[in-house]
Amino acid sequence: MLLSQYSLGGLQLPNRVVMAPMTRARAVGDGLPHPAAATYYAQRASAGLIVTEGAQTSHGARGFPRTPGIHTDEQIAAWRAVVSAVHAAGGRIYLQLWHVGRVSHPEYQLGRAPIGPSALQAEGNTFTSAGPEPLGMPRALELHEMVTLVDEFALAARNARSAGFDGVELHGANGYLLDQFIRDGSNRRTDAYGGSAANRARLPLEIAAAVGEVFGPERVGYRISPGFSMYSMSDSNPSETFGVLAEGLSALGIGYLHVVDPVSATERLTPELRRRFKGALIANGGYDKQSAEAALARGEADLIAFATHFIANPDLPERLRRDAALAEPDAATLYQGEEQGYTTYPALDTTGALS
Repeated sequence: MLLSQYSLGGLQLPNRVVMAPMTRARAVGDGLPHPAAATYYAQRASAGLIVTEGAQTSHGARGFPRTPGIHTDEQIAAWRAVVSAVHAAGGRIYLQLWHVGRVSHPEYQLGRAPIGPSALQAEGNTFTSAGPEPLGMPRALELHEMVTLVDEFALAARNARSAGFDGVELHGANGYLLDQFIRDGSNRRTDAYGGSAANRARLPLEIAAAVGEVFGPERVGYRISPGFSMYSMSDSNPSETFGVLAEGLSALGIGYLHVVDPVSATERLTPELRRRFKGALIANGGYDKQSAEAALARGEADLIAFATHFIANPDLPERLRRDAALAEPDAATLYQGEEQGYTTYPALDTTGALS
């Protein structure tokens, strides 16, 4: 089943192998994808679907060095070249929309505090011009700022559409802004955007609805990571929290839910979320071919996302088809490194050898 076709939001995918979004820290200038990004993504166009690295929705959404954005004309033009290359190679590509929220530093905020649902500082570091620095103390978003944030995501989606992307994925995982709002360990608000799970899901669902109006909800995905615990992330009842979010996204007609839930974990939310979300479900979390096929056969997921396997194996679907050995990525060039470790991994030739 892994290599069988699938229809996602009107897109005909040649297989169910998804390239997961991966930050590679190679942006240049003012948040432009690297000049080699078009080659990098086009090399991986045999994926059923590519989801790009996160692209910031505004200057204030940034928290890490050399990460791209989708909020300036120059960025739109640079991404358009990437999309054109992927489409020319026969691929399909979504842009991931990203706001880091409190996982930032004043250096990225023109000296101001990062934003978050509450004024709670996360543990962890980011990289600044002076080297690793602790994450900044955030300020809690004012109630009137919620509309501005929704509009920011909607504009980013319009920019992605202008660049030619087939759809977008909202980054609601890994302790970033939307994840901060949904979880009660990071959201201590007492207004309409805090307290109950339904209130905490309000902003993510408002953003999903606004972005859905741009692309059509069927061309919008939403990524979550219920077990993620870095950056001081926690929740007292993940089943309720993410269940409410999944049902809300389902009611909006969102095309897919992308769940990062390690396949090796003893307690997993994926089966429950599968019941509560009516769109497609993308499972992500350490899958190999055998476990991916098993998840699809059980009906637990419709597609399987692979991350690091795609770095060193640009033709991953073909390698899975042939049961070929998978190359390992070079840890030293996962981040930055320019073309080395980015576009330099070879594909198999028709005999199965590297070319």
